[in-house]
Amino acid sequence: MRQLRYLLMGMYFGIILTKSEVVTWHKIRAMFYFREPDLYLIIGSAVAVGALCVWLIRRSKPKTPFGEEVTILSTPMHKGVFYGGFLFGLGWFITGTCPGPIYAQLGGGEFFALFTLAGALAGAYAFAWLKPKLPD
Repeated sequence: MRQLRYLLMGMYFGIILTKSEVVTWHKIRAMFYFREPDLYLIIGSAVAVGALCVWLIRRSKPKTPFGEEVTILSTPMHKGVFYGGFLFGLGWFITGTCPGPIYAQLGGGEFFALFTLAGALAGAYAFAWLKPKLPD
């Protein structure tokens, strides 16, 4: 029953994404052709909120419900980050979505998102399988 609030929050967020049309394939594709600047503002505001949250977490040093301190680890930049970001962006361009809104697309009746979900799962499993072979 405690999990119900998270399900309801996720459903509400999915409705917002769907009604604002930020998860539609055509709108995302137009963003990549620089025809939809409002999506860049939405992404930019999400980056700003994320940066603020990281700063607040590092500054306030909160604890988990188990009493452990929350830490945010730094990730060193290397060429794998570039290649991974390129593949992520390419997949985003082709499918018209990043992994987060796939469920909002499915909930909105865009059943081609099933292929996107299958590709995202295949990519995650491929990464898990290849990770031991990849350089650090």
